[in-house]
Amino acid sequence: MLFDTHAHLNDEKFNEDRQDVIARARENGVSLICNIGYNRETITTSLELTRQYDFIYTAIGWHPQDAKTMTDDDLAWIEKLASEEKKVVAIGEIGLDYYWDTSPKDVQHDVFRKQIRLAKKLKLPIIIHDREAHQDIINILREEEAEEVGGIMHCFSGSPEMATECINMNFYISLGGPVTFKNAKKPKEVAEHVPLDRLLIETDCPYLTPEPYRGKRNESGYVRYVAEKIAGLKNISFEKIAEITTENAKKLFQIQV
Repeated sequence: MLFDTHAHLNDEKFNEDRQDVIARARENGVSLICNIGYNRETITTSLELTRQYDFIYTAIGWHPQDAKTMTDDDLAWIEKLASEEKKVVAIGEIGLDYYWDTSPKDVQHDVFRKQIRLAKKLKLPIIIHDREAHQDIINILREEEAEEVGGIMHCFSGSPEMATECINMNFYISLGGPVTFKNAKKPKEVAEHVPLDRLLIETDCPYLTPEPYRGKRNESGYVRYVAEKIAGLKNISFEKIAEITTENAKKLFQIQV
């Protein structure tokens, strides 16, 4: 039993074989998936997936790269959907992205804060996108008292020390493909450092493909390789990692299956 807590199965890269990809995930032991909707188009298609597959849930929010396009109407729409759709389990992915720098930082900050406040209003956890913005992410989470709802540090790229700060604010640390990369020292240190009860796994498919498929399109079924790597780093069984990370995600998302 594996839970891929962050997937983009509605991405156009899956248009030719989406059903097959989802079937392969099931064959590889993936019992639950949280798919992400991060703008008007992908929120709509992610919700469609949740209606087609009983084991797929969704998080909906506005991605920081698109922050400059979000309107008050968009925020109200997200609130309406999150209130009405039972399979919306989180607000996300939201946060800051200073790498691509496609939206001004002040706009990103404003949109991030508005969505944290919405999540608190709805009593839903948040899924954080953090790219080269570690300290500002921490500062905003603190200032907005985001620990009230907690959530996930998606594809965590910070230090073990930052992981501890996030855990202390009621966040889970989610690791994906990079923990399997041969020269990726930091994710391995984080995997060893994070307590089992605060650990999640993900693919972020079709991106960040783990070894041995690095360089190819990622799939939800490949979350198995992430779990296997973490199991080795922590010197416990694959089955134990699969069980614990699945139960952690179900607890956070309030999924009872």
